[in-house]
Amino acid sequence: MSDTSRGPRRPGKPYRRPKKDPVRILAFDALRAVDERDAYANLVLPPLLRKAREKGDFDARDAALATELVYGTLRRQGTYDAVIAACVDRPLREVDPPVLDVLSLGAHQLLGTRIPTHAAVSATVELARVVLGDGRAKFVNAVLRKVAQADLDTWIERVAPPYDEDPEDHLAVVHSHPRWVVSALWDSLGGGRAGIEELLAADNERPEVTLVARPGRATTEELLGEEAAVPGRWSPYAVRLAEGGEPGAIEAVRDGRAGVQDEGSQLVALALANAPVEGRDERWLDGCAGPGGKAALLAALAAERGAVLLASEKQPHRAGLVAKALHGNPGPYQVIAADGTRPPWQPGSFDRVLMDVPCTGLGALRRRPEARWRRRPEDLEGFAPLQRGLLRSALDAVRVGGVVGYATCSPHLAETRAVVEDMLKQHPDAELVDARPLLPGLPDLGEGPDVQLWPHLHGTDAMYLALIRRTG
Repeated sequence: MSDTSRGPRRPGKPYRRPKKDPVRILAFDALRAVDERDAYANLVLPPLLRKAREKGDFDARDAALATELVYGTLRRQGTYDAVIAACVDRPLREVDPPVLDVLSLGAHQLLGTRIPTHAAVSATVELARVVLGDGRAKFVNAVLRKVAQADLDTWIERVAPPYDEDPEDHLAVVHSHPRWVVSALWDSLGGGRAGIEELLAADNERPEVTLVARPGRATTEELLGEEAAVPGRWSPYAVRLAEGGEPGAIEAVRDGRAGVQDEGSQLVALALANAPVEGRDERWLDGCAGPGGKAALLAALAAERGAVLLASEKQPHRAGLVAKALHGNPGPYQVIAADGTRPPWQPGSFDRVLMDVPCTGLGALRRRPEARWRRRPEDLEGFAPLQRGLLRSALDAVRVGGVVGYATCSPHLAETRAVVEDMLKQHPDAELVDARPLLPGLPDLGEGPDVQLWPHLHGTDAMYLALIRRTG
């Protein structure tokens, strides 16, 4: 990279080329992709790591450090922004985004890892020399030396408002969530400081990798034979991989007989499959099926009972992912590209219908930490008509005596209970089914009849599920 900001060389002092650190350069490249292209780290990072391994630059420890730098920086971005803002002489919006990314990487090494202070500062300044040039590297050096003067707890005492004066802003800084997200999650939990603190802390923890053994194609016993594999907590088809476990190294995953699927997602599919229906049980629909995890599990469960799943997905490329996930299913199934709000099927065609609707994704902030900074309160208004339209379509698609599962990966009340209550007012021929008995063994499921899962209580994404039966 050309260095346009390098100042004049001192007379008689030879220029020293900056040392290139492949790990930190890769982490910087990933953060720039997230910022510049609105990319998601979980999609950007794997190909970067794969390319680095192929070049011979990386071993497993390098990959682990790069992953920690990227995800740790994104998760704690709000906290680090507050710290950095206290160490610069201008508003953060006036700091160039690439410079802010380097500063955030440095702040995470200083405040969020065990990397020694001198190593964290020197390595980050060297990174700045490579990617920003000498001039801005001096600025990075000066700021990071200020950051290094205190630990994280001390910085939080300085930059976070007292809880008693502004609870939401205090929690937003301490736990690195936008204030509006803190407020929404608090409302969904129903109040109390302990619960919201535990939830926000859980959002900043690295989630486990969870696999699903697709019935008729793989077994949990087979997956448990893999290194670092332990049983799931709740789903009979779940297997968790201990830290460092690589799903792509497992034959059943490569073959599609098993997949990566959060346990909350598995439980939603299982609850719908086990909900009591009146009469026949032959035709199932996943009306919003991409990318195919729930559809693959539902199709396998349907096959065990002689039923057939129709998996519908509006976006053709996502419908292709669904077809890939269902390939090899032990029974018949069909995948189509269709708009769930303008369906090609006849009303009353199905016995069971799942609608896992598009949403803000606030329930998966552990996996997509950058989403918390990308989403805005006004996004809720954009999703609302679609969510209601898809649930209305699901209620039209199910026959009398059949069951609809309305699911979101968001705990926001505007995307969960508000949608269901609105649709029930418009459909007096429908009633809620208590979903809690269909999730045996799970604690803290609330008063029902709907269910909200939580990372801090269940170790899952914050999936929401309401089961609705057509009565007339």
